[in-house]
Amino acid sequence: MTREDVVKGFSSLKGVGKAKAELLYDSGFTSMAKLKKATLSELVAIKGITEKSAQELLDQFKDKKEATEKEPKKTTSKPALKKVEKPIEEKPVPKKKPEEKPKKEDKVEIAEEGEEEYKVKIKPELDKEIKKKLQIRKQVKKRTPEFLREEWFRYKKISKQWRRPDGITSKMRKNLKYRPSKVRVGFRGPRDTRDLHSSGFEEVFVYNASDVENINPKTQAARIGSSVGTRKRLEIEKKADELKIRILNRSQ
Repeated sequence: MTREDVVKGFSSLKGVGKAKAELLYDSGFTSMAKLKKATLSELVAIKGITEKSAQELLDQFKDKKEATEKEPKKTTSKPALKKVEKPIEEKPVPKKKPEEKPKKEDKVEIAEEGEEEYKVKIKPELDKEIKKKLQIRKQVKKRTPEFLREEWFRYKKISKQWRRPDGITSKMRKNLKYRPSKVRVGFRGPRDTRDLHSSGFEEVFVYNASDVENINPKTQAARIGSSVGTRKRLEIEKKADELKIRILNRSQ
């Protein structure tokens, strides 16, 4: 076979392009049979072929070999022999014994190593009115549009962050058609649910373990400050677990 034919055959393999096929040919693999007999160390030794790509190449040959072995062998059909029917003898039917019910075995769940059991998150004790208003706030949030700054799409220097439109010629200020929505009072949620977490807890920032003691676990939850280090964070989490207080930004 010529060099072009061998390179074309190598290029038909998955993950092998023309450049890589020529590299394999120049490295001594002048036929597909030689490439099939190649080992992982031989392929990795070639400059430009990683261990991952070499393993994928060898796996392709393995899959093809397994597929050919699994193919059923064709057997010559033999003429079917005629069956001779024998007279059926009637046998006495034995009496059925009452089936014994299997005893219920106690199921013992074995937890695998490294898997932690799921702990139910602490929930606040809320009134019916607050729960209803939280649902209203959720619905309002769904239909609230994204407030963007005027002409943010026109100039790169203008950010998307909202600013109130001004200017005599501002069409967004005049509320003309086909302009983005402005921040209005009608988009606000119920007053009683403002500054509440989505779970219904009132967020309280804590910076050390002593701050956790001042939290009401029924209506308030702790949020660890961003400036708190790892040692203090672990102390706060341990203290919160003792007092059954929820931490909103617990480290995993």
